Amino acid sequence: MFQRKKARISQKKHDLFDRLPDDIIISILCNLASSSRSPSDLISILFICKRLNRLGLNPLVLSRAGSRTFAIRAKKWCENAHRFMKLCVAAGNVEASYTLGMIQFYCLPNRGSGASLMAKAAIRSHAPALYSLAVIQFNGSGGLKNGKDLRAGVALCARAAYLGHVDALRELGHCLQDGYGVARNVTQGRRLLVQANTCEVASALCPVAAHNVLAWQLHNLRNRISKSDPVWVVKCSMLSDLGCHGTAREIHPANRFLTEWFGSRGTGPDPVMRMCSHAGCGRPETRRSEFRRCSACGAVNYCSRGCQAQDWKVRHKAKCASMNPLINPDVVAGEDGDDRMAEVEAVVDGAP
Repeated sequence: MFQRKKARISQKKHDLFDRLPDDIIISILCNLASSSRSPSDLISILFICKRLNRLGLNPLVLSRAGSRTFAIRAKKWCENAHRFMKLCVAAGNVEASYTLGMIQFYCLPNRGSGASLMAKAAIRSHAPALYSLAVIQFNGSGGLKNGKDLRAGVALCARAAYLGHVDALRELGHCLQDGYGVARNVTQGRRLLVQANTCEVASALCPVAAHNVLAWQLHNLRNRISKSDPVWVVKCSMLSDLGCHGTAREIHPANRFLTEWFGSRGTGPDPVMRMCSHAGCGRPETRRSEFRRCSACGAVNYCSRGCQAQDWKVRHKAKCASMNPLINPDVVAGEDGDDRMAEVEAVVDGAP
């Protein structure tokens, strides 16, 4: 008797779900996808029933997925994850285009497709994609040394900086200060550097930023990520000068994937290739001596001034030990043999 009554109640609930219009369910799934904090938040819905699986893969739902939906761990990368991200790209998801573009360009042997996906996101004013393309242009990544296009890099940086990307703003400031790919304007360059530091402090003091970092750390604990992992770095490089530490910007899932992918190998795609020394970057060299080394110690490498500036305050400033050029005259800043990275360090440190 009790079992029959329970079955009738269960059947009634099932009927109520079936009567819901698809538009309402799609609207709910869109909100879930945009606010998900991990890939499982959306993926687990697809296994509940056939109807949710069909509606969960609706292009409208996939186009609304946020960046954390694509925070796939490198060790769990598989063909199914690749196929899911391709579906999101086809649905017009900008974050999926950028994340998959970074993975294909640096991790998978498909640089042309990766750059194309990042360009697709950049066209739709995706600031991280614009900045990543700028880094590629500055370094000539994926090509020869003479394939650098400094003017294109500055133009992409300017667009990303206009959209509020702090690293692009800092990079543009250094380019103006050094006359790197653009007419030299020291005053304007220093103004942009001050603006970048101001934006960094403002984001660190924002309660929303603190909440996001706390949520990200809880996610790391659930996934049993060691606290020695670079994703736990939460220091704000600007506030460290004042003797206190605030919450730093959250590492983008694409950079976290690169860090895990190459971190498990201990090196870049090739044993002679170097990794960017900034813990939250993960970019590897695509050819030998592509990144510039610190001209003082020669022990660290950076893909950009943005990464150098962040790592200098948080970590490298306390460890950098100048090497005597008479003892080791072969230490150079990069493949161009210039000392620009040392100049960057001096500016960030507040030296004249």
